[in-house]
Amino acid sequence: MNSQTQAILATDKRIDGKAISAQVLSEVAEQVGQLQAQGVHPCLAVVLVGDDPASQVYVKNKLLRAAEVGILSVEHYLPAQTSAETLLSLIETLNEDAKVHGILVQLPLPQGIDEIQVLEAIKPIKDVDGFHSSNVGGLSQGRSVLQPCTPSGCMRLLNQVRADLSGMHAVVVGRSNIVGKPMAALLLQANCTVTLVHSKSRDIKSLCQMADILVAAVGRPEMIKQDWLKPGAIVIDVGINRVEKEGRSRLVGDVDYADVLDKVEAITPVPGGVGPMTIAMLMSNTLAAAQKQHKLLSISAIDG
Repeated sequence: MNSQTQAILATDKRIDGKAISAQVLSEVAEQVGQLQAQGVHPCLAVVLVGDDPASQVYVKNKLLRAAEVGILSVEHYLPAQTSAETLLSLIETLNEDAKVHGILVQLPLPQGIDEIQVLEAIKPIKDVDGFHSSNVGGLSQGRSVLQPCTPSGCMRLLNQVRADLSGMHAVVVGRSNIVGKPMAALLLQANCTVTLVHSKSRDIKSLCQMADILVAAVGRPEMIKQDWLKPGAIVIDVGINRVEKEGRSRLVGDVDYADVLDKVEAITPVPGGVGPMTIAMLMSNTLAAAQKQHKLLSISAIDG
């Protein structure tokens, strides 16, 4: 483990997502500056339908990070009564706008709008959430595609602890399309042996006890205790659960942080672990999308 990693982990085994996300954002800002010098200004279009308070906070934070790294943003706020046809028409306009490199439709969408239909309408090369079926399929095939932000952020956190994950047994708890399944695919690409645990799995506790790496993304507050883990496991806690503790509201993960701390090699806290990485990787995806589109435009110009 190098000195930089030791500084990030500190003495309490905490994997500092805030510090590592700051590194990612610094790298993105530098490369954005290089693109701008070539006359390309990376731009992210954000679409928010309705007035969900949590979604408004998420969008605000994403726009703040974009401004910090020099990525332009275009915002579209639509009322909850917006029809699917209107939303799809807006997406088509953004798809055809060469100045827009990334499109993000904030989820969840109001009832009556098919999320899959909306996500499939976004051009894969502008799909900075990594949710389009072309990107999902490409990820499973090991191709270079835009990856879902949370799983790719988790991989960056893991690589901060271990540069080479080859041969390690990784257990992913949760099989969602947004985290669990793409997380398993990325761990396979990193040459891990992967077990994907879900609600129908038998003896989940025993499966978790086999993990060199455990990624918890199930949405059950502090489900995973010390006796669920093998000594020296690396734990990535994706869960964000609001609970009442000691008379006040608190955010906790799917892992009982205080209970497992003495047993693990390293662990992400909640909050301050995976959360900051998700937005940082969104900025990284927007940069990558701009780079790919600029390259395609350059090739097209040469061919013409």
